[in-house]
Amino acid sequence: MALLKEKIRDHSAEEMLFIRRAAVALALVVVCFGALVVNLYRLQIRQHGFYQTRSNQNDIKMLPIAPSRGLIFDRNGIPLVRNVTLYRIEITPSKITDMAALLQALTPIVDLTPEDISAFRDDMHHNSRYKPITLKAGLNDTEVARFAVNQYRFDGVTIDTYQQREYPYGAQLAHVLGYVSKINDSDLKRLDKAGLSENYAADRNIGKQGIEAYYESELHGTTGYQEVEVDNHGRVIRLLKEQPPQA
Repeated sequence: MALLKEKIRDHSAEEMLFIRRAAVALALVVVCFGALVVNLYRLQIRQHGFYQTRSNQNDIKMLPIAPSRGLIFDRNGIPLVRNVTLYRIEITPSKITDMAALLQALTPIVDLTPEDISAFRDDMHHNSRYKPITLKAGLNDTEVARFAVNQYRFDGVTIDTYQQREYPYGAQLAHVLGYVSKINDSDLKRLDKAGLSENYAADRNIGKQGIEAYYESELHGTTGYQEVEVDNHGRVIRLLKEQPPQA
């Protein structure tokens, strides 16, 4: 009888020990789960913006902004040149999988001609496929509007503004004023040697001959930059920081 009572007590003690251990284990599980929930809340809600930005480090780009080229005046303050803002459509070849299909789709939207396409293909063979290449310049308002409503269809295609230099007095002052023209290989080498190539990151033209060339450093100005966040299609999501250009 005494032996039976002893076995019952041992069984009860073992049962209580098991219950205590189970309770401790359950408490540990609850604590760990609670810590996981708190950490998940912190990551997903409290610090969502921070980690989203960090995850997009590869999608943060620096976009150069061309300065407005300085004007030239006569001694009476009359402008001898002017800057006219125009639009151009550009394609980044590295982002295009079927160039022929893209050009065909864009033709009715921005009224492409065979000459536009031929010139673009020629430029594409002489430039980096990772940089935007002009498909057509001097777009009118209708062409810009048509593309704007269809832009979602065309990854790697953008509309950009640029300034065209105009000379109201034409040939009368051409020998004095000179002109601006596309930056060529010789210009690039000279700019690299002078440590100025970064300041021309957003420019296509440079002063050639006359006052335009002689006072290039004063007329050109300083290039600005935008630090932007872009999505996986290269579209700008938000502006992070901007350094305006200086004319």
